[in-house]
Amino acid sequence: MRITQLAVSGVFLVEPKVFPDSRGQFLEAFSQPAFEEAIGHPLSIAQVNCSVSSRGTIRGLHANQLPGQARYMTCPAGAIVDIVVDIRVGSPSYGRHVAVELSAANRHALYLAEGLAHGFSPLTDEATVVYLCSTTYSPDTAITINPLDPGLALPWPGGSEPLLSDKDRIAPYLSEAEEFGLLPSYAACRARYDQLSDQALVG
Repeated sequence: MRITQLAVSGVFLVEPKVFPDSRGQFLEAFSQPAFEEAIGHPLSIAQVNCSVSSRGTIRGLHANQLPGQARYMTCPAGAIVDIVVDIRVGSPSYGRHVAVELSAANRHALYLAEGLAHGFSPLTDEATVVYLCSTTYSPDTAITINPLDPGLALPWPGGSEPLLSDKDRIAPYLSEAEEFGLLPSYAACRARYDQLSDQALVG
């Protein structure tokens, strides 16, 4: 398993080793030892989510106030583009994004640390997404950013009118969320990551 940090700190691409044979294939979708070695702390799993989406759907952009919710994203059926946006105020990459294709064909996974926002959209007629979450859902700390924010200019798949939830459609743009004081600071997120690493060393 290879785990690589991408252009935005706290975003990691996971490429498992796939073992095909006459019966099909086998892979480790998640490995705690490999994860901890690459990230610096284990992933505490409190909730596992599964969604099925049709082409044209955009889910996101979603995040949480600190202590937030880290996510480990996989796509066992179909294909999606998962887009992570740095919403940590004061971050060197604030407002930037990374876009990664996750699919049943490549078997890749994506880890995003607390304090980052993300959303995804199918590249196939239908796609199933399963993701491991470090905390359970907390509506009181949820952050929603409009995925169609023109200031972000995110590379969503085209060809049809986007299908969004009402909550996502009326969500503020990133600049508005910052103005309203809804976003985590980069300094607070870094302190949180250091805390998790220190807890791993103590443990």
